[in-house]
Amino acid sequence: MSQIFAFTGENELYHGGSIYSNPKEAGSFLSLGDNLVDVFFPRKRARVNAPLVIRGEIMESKKQVSIDSLPDECLYEILRRLPGDQERSTCAGVSKRWLMLLSTIPREELCSMNEAEIKVINEDLGIESDGFLTRSLEGKKASDVRLAALAIGSAGRGGLGKLVIKGSNPGCGVTNLGFKAIAQCCPSLKVLSLWNVSSIEDESLFEIANGCHLLEKLDISNCPRITDKALTAIAQNCPTLNSVSLEGCQNVGNDGLQAIGENCPNLKSVNIKDCPLVSDQGVAKLMSSASFVLNRLKLQGLNITDVSLAVIGHYGKVVTDLVLANLQNVNERGFWVMGNAQGLQHLRSVTISSCRGVTDLAIEAVGKGCPNLKQLVLKKGAFLSDNGLVSFAKVARSLESLQLEECHRITQMGFFNFLLNCGPKLKALALSGCFGFKDTVQGFSLPNVSTPLRSVTLGNCPGLGDMTLDMLATLCPQLQYINFSGLPAITDAGLLSLIKTCDAGSGLVKVGLSGCANITDSVIVSLANVHGGTLEVLNLYGCGKLTDASLVAIAQDCLLLSELDVSRCAVTDFGIASLARSKSLMLQILGLSGCSMLSDQCLPFLVKLGQSLMGLNLQNCNSISSTVIYMLVERLVRFLKDEKPVLGILATLFVWLPHSSAVDA
Repeated sequence: MSQIFAFTGENELYHGGSIYSNPKEAGSFLSLGDNLVDVFFPRKRARVNAPLVIRGEIMESKKQVSIDSLPDECLYEILRRLPGDQERSTCAGVSKRWLMLLSTIPREELCSMNEAEIKVINEDLGIESDGFLTRSLEGKKASDVRLAALAIGSAGRGGLGKLVIKGSNPGCGVTNLGFKAIAQCCPSLKVLSLWNVSSIEDESLFEIANGCHLLEKLDISNCPRITDKALTAIAQNCPTLNSVSLEGCQNVGNDGLQAIGENCPNLKSVNIKDCPLVSDQGVAKLMSSASFVLNRLKLQGLNITDVSLAVIGHYGKVVTDLVLANLQNVNERGFWVMGNAQGLQHLRSVTISSCRGVTDLAIEAVGKGCPNLKQLVLKKGAFLSDNGLVSFAKVARSLESLQLEECHRITQMGFFNFLLNCGPKLKALALSGCFGFKDTVQGFSLPNVSTPLRSVTLGNCPGLGDMTLDMLATLCPQLQYINFSGLPAITDAGLLSLIKTCDAGSGLVKVGLSGCANITDSVIVSLANVHGGTLEVLNLYGCGKLTDASLVAIAQDCLLLSELDVSRCAVTDFGIASLARSKSLMLQILGLSGCSMLSDQCLPFLVKLGQSLMGLNLQNCNSISSTVIYMLVERLVRFLKDEKPVLGILATLFVWLPHSSAVDA
């Protein structure tokens, strides 16, 4: 009995048989009853860690040897001796450890083939190494492991040219380690965009500055830990940098802008928005250093004053595009000085939004000081009146396009006086949300002249009516693009006059009448009859009085029409059938959203139209069943696969289904 408890299994190996020398001794431990049966314990299995005794010799069991048992230093030396990028990319997929080790190997330490051999191999495989690849990481996908994988994988596929990171993984977001991998493996990087990446710090951009000397465009938005030190490092190490965009960077100030201006001889574009530390001093340093290279400048939501605008007017010698928005500390004097400084001789486009300094005197000064100005966009100009608009028209003789939004002091009188006094190059005019614009002019005689205007857009001006359209018809007979949206006061009378008069030119090409709820089929029939040979785009969204008669006229006369939107119109299956039966109509975009009178009977007609369609909107067509929608999707997709494999057309169907807003095919 004592033998049982004395056995440890460490030095003895049991080979079977009874453990008792006297069989009767077992009876005291195991009660066998009347029938005596020999009982033997099963053979005990040898433990793995026990030595094997063979002929008196002890032999230790051999452990399996793996390359992963090597320390990082040894594995590093092995991986850096891989012959090329393809081999490194393959090895990076072995494990996370191999991936991270490969991403830390500097390019200069790689023991690869010489450049001539690599070039020959890449040419044979059709691989370019000029940095054409674009990669984007968003949300949870933005992590160091993903960046390391991109760095290693792109090296063997032409090199990474553009990297966009939007947001970060809250658990394991992007850190300096990930950017170090990009810097080590992607010297071809030219574009870097970082949006809402709160985890990155200056050290991340230090790595980019040290490894990506070909960087041309830097876009940083809402990265609060980035400071002037990071921008200085980028500016000093990336001489090819030509575009910088900074938005919501709380710790970027004047020193960073100065470094960019002084160290980037190819700087073409600068965008600064909502950076509270940027002041007049930073703008002055930037403009004075980049006076002869900077083409595009955008300043928005900054704590700058009239001094900055004076500096822009003096040093903006080659600026062609200027955007000034939400500059609450800039007054009329700043715009006046900017215009009279006579430095903006090459300025072609100006956008001014939410700046209380925009007055009649200010806008006239800008027109005088910018003789080559072609486009002006004014938004939320609370102090701009008719007098300032007319004065600007008289001095800005090169103007080609004017856009006014929410300028409530502009009236009908100022609008037409501007047209009468504008230069001969004006081609496009747009007014939106100008509540002061109303049909109030009575007995206003127009001279017998015509303007060269080709495009007019009038939207969300509730007081604009037929009188304005009659005057437009008289002054603008050469219109080709008209877009009237959200104008409930216009009726058939005003539009018919305009449609008939515009025939004097080359004909209307694009017409938008969305939200003009009072027009009827008479307007569309006349439009198709007069301009059917030139009309390409027609938007009738929300014109609830239009019926199948309009679709019949379109099917008969509009030979070149490619885009048609009759959403929320009173059209039925008969109208769709008319479009399908047309032998010359080849629609590419068709909008039928909210057409509640369409039913399942329109299926064969939609299938026929689908032979040329690239986009179809059937949202909220509640009378069309889900079964018919699925059948339509199936047939159109089959047609695209069978009939147009060479063109590779991808049809996108926006359809309404129960419990689902859209099904994409």
